[in-house]
Amino acid sequence: MHLSAETVHRRAHDILPEISLATVYNTLNELVSMGEVLEVSAGAGPKRYDPNVATPHHHLVCTSCGDLRDVPAPGSVPELGAGEAHGFVVTGVDIVYQGRCPRCSEE
Repeated sequence: MHLSAETVHRRAHDILPEISLATVYNTLNELVSMGEVLEVSAGAGPKRYDPNVATPHHHLVCTSCGDLRDVPAPGSVPELGAGEAHGFVVTGVDIVYQGRCPRCSEE
């Protein structure tokens, strides 16, 4: 499940009515820093948070409804050629596949 901060806030608010959206954002940012959740930017719309940090994977997002799914990562990761890295030291790859989910494709 890939929830936005706003969705986390709504769910937390049901249990702790005094919790603020700022507290949720601060907590999510801390969890990202600690490596406990991944921050996923999947197109337009809010960032989402992914608790699946143990299994290497990419993401698949529906461009209509925003449904976001994990996709197993293949054994090898595409590498940049020497001239393509622009002097960067690459430390990770985040691939987001885009398409239309079955429900949106039917509409």
